[in-house]
Amino acid sequence: MRRFVIGQAKKLADQTRRRHHHKNLTFLSHLPPLPPFSAPSASSSRLLSSSSFSDMSASDSSSSLPVTLDTINPKVLKCEYAVRGEIVNIAQKLQEDLKINKDAYPFDEIIYCNIGNPQSLGQQPITFFREVLALCSHTALLDESATHGLFSSDSIERAWKILDQIPGKATGAYSHSQGIKGLRDAVAAGMEARDGFPADPNDIFMTDGASPGVHMMMQLLISSEKDGILCPIPQYPLYSASIALHGGTLVPYYLDEASGWGLEISELKKQLEDARSKGITVRALAVINPGNPTGQVLSEENQRDVVNFCKQEGLVLLADEVYQENVYVPDKKFHSFKKVARSMGYGEKDLALVSFQSISKGYHGECGKRGGYMEVTGFTSDVREQIYKVASVNLCSNIGGQILASLIMSPPKPGDDSYESYIAEKDGILSSLAKRAKTLEEALNKLEGVTCNRAEGAMYLFPCLNLSQKAIAAAEAEKTAPDNFYCKRLLKATGIVVVPGSGFRQVPGTWHFRCTILPQEDKIPAIVDRLTAFHKSFMDEFRD
Repeated sequence: MRRFVIGQAKKLADQTRRRHHHKNLTFLSHLPPLPPFSAPSASSSRLLSSSSFSDMSASDSSSSLPVTLDTINPKVLKCEYAVRGEIVNIAQKLQEDLKINKDAYPFDEIIYCNIGNPQSLGQQPITFFREVLALCSHTALLDESATHGLFSSDSIERAWKILDQIPGKATGAYSHSQGIKGLRDAVAAGMEARDGFPADPNDIFMTDGASPGVHMMMQLLISSEKDGILCPIPQYPLYSASIALHGGTLVPYYLDEASGWGLEISELKKQLEDARSKGITVRALAVINPGNPTGQVLSEENQRDVVNFCKQEGLVLLADEVYQENVYVPDKKFHSFKKVARSMGYGEKDLALVSFQSISKGYHGECGKRGGYMEVTGFTSDVREQIYKVASVNLCSNIGGQILASLIMSPPKPGDDSYESYIAEKDGILSSLAKRAKTLEEALNKLEGVTCNRAEGAMYLFPCLNLSQKAIAAAEAEKTAPDNFYCKRLLKATGIVVVPGSGFRQVPGTWHFRCTILPQEDKIPAIVDRLTAFHKSFMDEFRD
């Protein structure tokens, strides 16, 4: 695998500076050494709960400033995002204190298992993707002969191809609001190769990750609290937060934990009828496949039932498919909902379907680059114009993210210079994730009072905690949910950050937590040891 050698980069920078009499590359020779890895800082949070500011002084809370909690949009107050909530805020404070008081805690680091952020936990980016991105970002490199010794030939070729599709080769300029046409062409071709059915680049909207696409659809579908969205419970908090922000109603349907987090059509019908009886107009059904936080992969037969249900009930099908590359068991396979619908004979005029994809997950894990797309099918032209208008308000998604989204859907092919290294990197990451999932699953199922379904896909485990009445009473005394109580105690005893199941919603009276499988393999044994020791101590302390 090629590695970008700093000495060669400096030499190339000097050559370019002399030749072009400008300083485009001089920064390369002055870069400071990379700092050691540290977990995300508090400033990186997208949505924080009000507990982030719980230490606000009394004078602040009684301020005469015009904006207070009483005057802001109540929909913002209603919105919650547990993945970056109270537990993470405590963890970040502990991390800062560890720098000063290293001997004050029974652990020497905070391990963030709360969020699907692979590269923050040591996963390396795919070389080909980063080579193409680097060449597109600094096009002067393409004019240098030394570049051919530093970059693969197919990354150079791909960079030229991408730049030729961008007016003026200006990757710092705004693009079309749906994204650069040539990049949407690449995404459409990749979808067609995946599904075996045509994809139209005009149906594709490039987005800064999948989240803006979800928000865009909520803006389109929700006009009041009388508009409902069917969402799986447990659910990824993006959905509940987005529905709350846009003033709609979340209509829950419960996944069946006993059957491996199964999606039952009878449950969908029951919840739909109940919502309609309350005067709620259910507009759409959201399905996360593979599941987050639950990790299940739907069978094709189950997906057909879901498609038929949406067709019969006149619902938009919102297909969250960002974990489509993350399938770890041999008896399951990812099928896109579009492929399933088209194989059933449903076309554009039969079913409204929106699918979401992201560069943040899969084997690529490019969370910070913020790239993704949504494919919008089954909408009339006048409605599509309104979707485009909403996209235009945001001008466009970032160009680097667009480039990466095109690359994940059109990676190196057999015979390309980078193919063997690309496959080795991809397979290495996915096989390691499968091992980590299995190791953690087995460890969790050995704990007293804990049951954990297998991780078929995605990046998480969602074990069930059978807590004692004494533990539940202790949580109530602290005015917090029992699983939140458990997770706080776990953090303060071990430095391990997980998210309480109450942040994802769950069947009333059950308690869970979500744990990522993302820490590197050499960290997993320590996590298992810390978790096992803590859990035994917790169960002994709160035994009825």
